[in-house]
Amino acid sequence: MAPSYALLAKEAIVLLDKFNAGRQCLDDFIEDASKDLQNLDTLQKKFILDIVSGCAEQNKLLDAVINVFYGHNGKCISRGDRSQFVIICYLAIFALDDIGLQSFSKIVKSLDIKKMHTFLNFFFTNLTTWIQEEWNTIYDAAYVEKHWIGPLLRWRPEINIFLDQLSLKISQGNQIKKAPAKTTEPKEFSLTKPKPSALPLPELIPQQEKCKPVPSSTYRPPKEMQMIEEIKQKNHQKTEELLYEANMKQFRCGNVQKSKHTKKVMSQIREDFDSKLKFNSFQSSQSPSSKKTNNWPIKLNSAAILRQGALFDRQAEEALQRMERLVEGGREPSSFRQWQKDMRERDLQEELAAIERRYLEGRISYEEAAMARTHLMERNQKTAQLKKEETAELMKKYAEKRLQEEKEMRDLVQQVAEGHKNSKAAKEKIQKFKQSIVKEVSEQSRELLRQALEEAQAELSRKFEIICEIRAIESLPHNRMKNFDDTQTAGHDLLGEMSLCELRERLTLLKEVQQAEQQEKRVQILEEKQNKKQMLLEQLDTIDLHRRALAQAASIRREERKSRLGIRQVVPQDETVLALQRKLEEKQQERQRLKIESQRAKTSEQAASQSVKNTDTHNRKEKSWEEVELILERHIQMETPYVVL
Repeated sequence: MAPSYALLAKEAIVLLDKFNAGRQCLDDFIEDASKDLQNLDTLQKKFILDIVSGCAEQNKLLDAVINVFYGHNGKCISRGDRSQFVIICYLAIFALDDIGLQSFSKIVKSLDIKKMHTFLNFFFTNLTTWIQEEWNTIYDAAYVEKHWIGPLLRWRPEINIFLDQLSLKISQGNQIKKAPAKTTEPKEFSLTKPKPSALPLPELIPQQEKCKPVPSSTYRPPKEMQMIEEIKQKNHQKTEELLYEANMKQFRCGNVQKSKHTKKVMSQIREDFDSKLKFNSFQSSQSPSSKKTNNWPIKLNSAAILRQGALFDRQAEEALQRMERLVEGGREPSSFRQWQKDMRERDLQEELAAIERRYLEGRISYEEAAMARTHLMERNQKTAQLKKEETAELMKKYAEKRLQEEKEMRDLVQQVAEGHKNSKAAKEKIQKFKQSIVKEVSEQSRELLRQALEEAQAELSRKFEIICEIRAIESLPHNRMKNFDDTQTAGHDLLGEMSLCELRERLTLLKEVQQAEQQEKRVQILEEKQNKKQMLLEQLDTIDLHRRALAQAASIRREERKSRLGIRQVVPQDETVLALQRKLEEKQQERQRLKIESQRAKTSEQAASQSVKNTDTHNRKEKSWEEVELILERHIQMETPYVVL
C-alpha cells in the first residue's frame, strides 16, 4: 500500500476537481466514484473515497487556509491547482499520523515541488497565529488546540527538515550549469593562396514562355447550337401556355353574369357535395326556421346601454322637431319618396340593358381575338421556317472556319516545340551558391540566441527574489471588522440626516397615512358605482319601451310589403342589343370557316412533306457517310501525339 500513495493521491485530486458542492450531492457522487474505481483494491478505494469525502465535509476549515494562501500567492499560482493544496492540507491535518511522514513526503514529491514548498512553508509558519484564530471562530478553541494544533506542532521539526530538503532540491534545479572552459588548440598559419583565374560567366540561355495547351473546346460541338435549341423549346412552351390560357379564360368584361347552364352545373355540384356530408341522415333533425317567434332579451354592457339610450333620445328629439315643423305648416315628404323610388327602378332597367350590351360586345371581341391569333400563328410559322434555313447556312460556314483554325494551331505548336532546350545546369549552380549563404547566416544567429538566453535567465532570477520579498510583506494579516449602531447618524453634518431607526419610524407613519387615503378613495368609488348602476337601470327601461314601439312598426311594414306585388325586372330588347347579337353570330360562323380551312391546309402539307421525305432519304445517306469519315479523321488526329523535330 505504501509505495502507491502518490498515485492514490492523484486519483483523489482528479475526483475532487469533478465534484461541485453546489450542484451535486456528496453521497451520490461517492457512489458514482466507487463504481468508477472498481479495478482497485478495497483498501485503496477506501483511502481515495475517505480523502474526497473528508475534503467535502471539512470544506470551511480548509477554505480558511486556502483562500488566504491564494490571496497572498495568487499571482504566480494557478487556480486550477486548488484541489492539490486542499488534499495536501487535509492530509497534513487529519491523516499525517496514519500514513506517516515518509508516505506524506512521497505524495508531496510526486506533485510540483516548488508550489508544495511554498504552501507548506506558508501553512506551518502561520499555524499558531491567524490560522488558529480562524479555526477558533468555526470550532471550539479547546477542541482545535487538542486535536489539530497540538499534533501539527509535534510534527513541525520533522516537517522543517523536509522543507529544507525541498528548498535544496529547488535551488539545485535553478542553478545554471556552466559550460567547461575551452582549451586552446594550435592552428596552422593562414597563408594567402593565389586566387584561381576567374571563369567567364556563361551566357544566359533565352527562355521562352510555355505555350498554352490546345483547349478541349476545339474538338467539341459549339454550345451556340445547344443554346439555340433550348431557347426554341422554351419559347415553344411559352406560346403553348399562352394559347391554352387564352382559349380557357374569357374576357372579364364578357363574363359579368353567369349563364343558365353554369348556374345549373354549380347547383348540381353543390347538391353532390351536400349529399356526401349527410352522415347518419336518419338521425338528423330539421334545420331551424328563419322566422323566429321568440324574441329573447340580449344582455348589454354599460357602454351599449348608454349608446342605445343616446340613440333613442336623439330619435325622440328628431320626431318632436318633425311634428313641430308639420304644425307650423311644413310639407309631407311622401310624394318625393314615391318619385325617388320610380326613378331608381327606371335607372335599374337601363343599367341591366347596358350590362347585356357589354356582355355581347365582349363576346364579339373574343371572337375577333381568336381570328387574329390564327392569322398570327400562320405568319409565325412562315418566319420560323426562314430562320431555320438561315441558321443551317451559318452552321456550315462556322464548321469550315473551325477546321481552318485547327490546322493553323497544329502548325504553331510544332514551331514552338522546336525552340525548347534544357536549362538544369544553370539552376544547380545558383542553388549551391544560395545554400552556402544560408549556412553562414544560421551560425551567426545561433551565437546571438545563446547570449540572449543567458541574459534572460539572469533577469528572471533577480525578479523572482524581489517578488518573494514583496509577498512576505503582504502575508501579514489585517483586521477589517467594523461595528454598526443603527441609532446613530452617519456623521456627514447634513440638514436632513437621520439614523436607521428614525427612518424606519417615519416610513411606518407614511404607510398609515397612505392606507387611510386608500380607504377614503375606496368608499368614494363604491358610491360612484351605485349611482352609475341606478342610471343604467333607468336607461334599460327607456330602451325596452322604444324596442316595443319599433317591433310594432316593423310588423305593420311587413304586412304592407306582403300586400304589394313584386315587380319583375325584364331587360328591354333594344335595337342595339339585337344588332350586337346578329354580329356575334356572324363572327362565330367566320371563325368556324377559318378553322375548317386550316385543317384542310394541314392535311395537304402533311401529304407533301411525306413525299419530300422519301426523296431526301437517299441524299441524307450519302451525306452521313461523308460525316462519318470526317469524324474518324478528327479522332485519329486527337489520339496521335505531335511529332517534335
